[in-house]
Amino acid sequence: MTGESLNRLLENLSTGDVQAAEQVFVTYEPYLRKVVRRQLTSRLRAKFDSVDVVQSVMADVVRGFRKAGWRFPDQHHLKAFLLKITRNRLVDRCRQHQTAIKREEPLEKNEPDLQPMSCLPAPSQVVQAKDLWEKMLALCPSEYHDLLWMKRRGFALDQIAQRTGLHEDSIRRILRNLARQLAFHKDPPAADTMPDM
Repeated sequence: MTGESLNRLLENLSTGDVQAAEQVFVTYEPYLRKVVRRQLTSRLRAKFDSVDVVQSVMADVVRGFRKAGWRFPDQHHLKAFLLKITRNRLVDRCRQHQTAIKREEPLEKNEPDLQPMSCLPAPSQVVQAKDLWEKMLALCPSEYHDLLWMKRRGFALDQIAQRTGLHEDSIRRILRNLARQLAFHKDPPAADTMPDM
């Protein structure tokens, strides 16, 4: 954007033109974000972003033009003003988060034994459980698949009996037989371990 068009934009901004405010934001936002990013440490970046600072500055600028009647003689004065209030806003944000930054410690600094354990299963456990489920469905007659689904979802034996019409002892027997079949069932050898014919 040329200096002339920026000065025209300033005149429109002084009258409270919303489109002019948007254009000022689009023009100066990359520069102001760069100023903020250069001064942000990695610990501060976890708390807020350069966009947060610049957007709050621009909101104040629009309010200042509308309500306080701010005026700037040219684009250089506006740019210097924006730079100044952006730096001041950044200092305010840093002060707000100063105590938290001093007290917080990254998790990797703690001893690994003290790290909270995930309650989710490991990916290998998920794969093993899926394989076992598929084996169970393959070994069990299709009329008992509903029974297996209910057991998997945590239904008690009496609930399964009510829904299937089977006796609880029959359900136990079916599950025991399936467990026995699984214990003696062997997977076929993988293709790369099969002997050559």
